[in-house]
Amino acid sequence: MTLRVLQFGASGQLARELCDRAGDRVEIKALSRADVDLLDTAAVARAIAAEPVLDLVINAAAYTAVDKAEDEPDLAYAINAWAPAAMAKVCAERGAALVHISTDMVFSGAKAAAYVETDAPAPLHVYGASKLAGEQAVLAACDRAVVLRVSWLFSAYGQNFLQAMLRLAQSQPRLRVVADQRARPTASGDLAAFILDQAPRLAAAPAGAQEWGLLHFTNAGVATRHEMAQAIFALAWPDRAPPEIEPIATRDFPTPARRALNAELDCSRLSQVFGVTPRPWRDALGEAIAALAAAEDRKVA
Repeated sequence: MTLRVLQFGASGQLARELCDRAGDRVEIKALSRADVDLLDTAAVARAIAAEPVLDLVINAAAYTAVDKAEDEPDLAYAINAWAPAAMAKVCAERGAALVHISTDMVFSGAKAAAYVETDAPAPLHVYGASKLAGEQAVLAACDRAVVLRVSWLFSAYGQNFLQAMLRLAQSQPRLRVVADQRARPTASGDLAAFILDQAPRLAAAPAGAQEWGLLHFTNAGVATRHEMAQAIFALAWPDRAPPEIEPIATRDFPTPARRALNAELDCSRLSQVFGVTPRPWRDALGEAIAALAAAEDRKVA
């Protein structure tokens, strides 16, 4: 039997990966911001209530302009906290499961080791605080919700570090990339595959089951931004000289929103509960770069 999924978000990298990979397993109805204004919580609630058959709701929509959020806190909170709160309330009323995407940026980066789900959050900026408020609202309103924290999402779609490096290299022979921020990069495609693979289990799991609550999902392996940039050009430009990539400190690249130096997420619970061990981020990065190359070839053809 095909699962019926309502998805908020249609154009972002995760949203597009979910739609591409759904196949016949899951019937996804993806809502863009043109379909539903996330600033209107009543409209968000109506979109869920209007579905005659519904097994799972996925919130793949978010306000992601980390630096701009410092000047737009009301907008960040409306999209990242109040809209998900409305989703969770109606999901609880409908008896539908909810998957909500969050971020490593709920943490300060002060911990030396990787963060586990039970570590106390302490966001450094408005964006992180708005995402934390969204987590808390979702888990308070819906007892069949899983909040997936991810870090450094990359994909052949959307705007992300992979895309930014390749774009900048077209005009800049020398790139300055921070070398003291570290995390476990996350392939949007691998995250989408996990959600779709687990969709039947989540749709059937009762309240109180181990599946619900906070869950960290990243690919395996730790990298700095500088190391990730090096890997991008090694894979994307095997037959040409890469740009010079100068390692710099975070303090040398000031931004309106302060960045955490340690964004590592521990994924032990992912393995314990779901029996899943994601592949190394470099393998997933190579696949994303190949998808980008294939898309460029289609444009030329």
